[in-house]
Amino acid sequence: MATEQELSDFLKSVEKRAFKRCVYHVRDEEAALDIVQDSMMKLAEHYGDKPPAELPLLFQRILSNCTLDWFRRQKTRRALFSNLSDFDGGDGDGPADFDLLESLAATVDTRETESAEDSTRRAQVFHAIEAEIAALPARQREAFLLRYWEDMDVSETAAAMGCSEGSVKTHCSRAVHALGKALKAKGIQL
Repeated sequence: MATEQELSDFLKSVEKRAFKRCVYHVRDEEAALDIVQDSMMKLAEHYGDKPPAELPLLFQRILSNCTLDWFRRQKTRRALFSNLSDFDGGDGDGPADFDLLESLAATVDTRETESAEDSTRRAQVFHAIEAEIAALPARQREAFLLRYWEDMDVSETAAAMGCSEGSVKTHCSRAVHALGKALKAKGIQL
């Protein structure tokens, strides 16, 4: 059984990554924030009494389901209403307040020893990677993010996505090859 503190610590540890993953899916920051908050509330309400080890997989599954629900609602709204401008969510013009660099836990602060040119080049590479991840097909992006950002194994990813382990491996492989090809075309070698 997770204590309130364990549940709170878990939610704090996943909020930024969950938000970024959700933004990749729905391409709307306000909707992504709502989806993540809904997911956190559902986890706390319905599964707060589960052991802490079960929380990551439960949360990922809830987040996936809430995202799918959002897409279903959008589809229904488009079918029911002819004027989509009433439902335009967000301006999409400004940069996101969340930065990939914040989510990476650096063991050494390199800002003092890194030149401005290196810092700018690193930021450009991260933005290029983010753009290519966002351009992946939805299932490939989801499998890639769960496996490599959330550090889930194949079986956990399959359970969170509601598909077979073979499908996860296929989606991940295709995502890695597509990202590698796209980044290589931009002259980025990792």
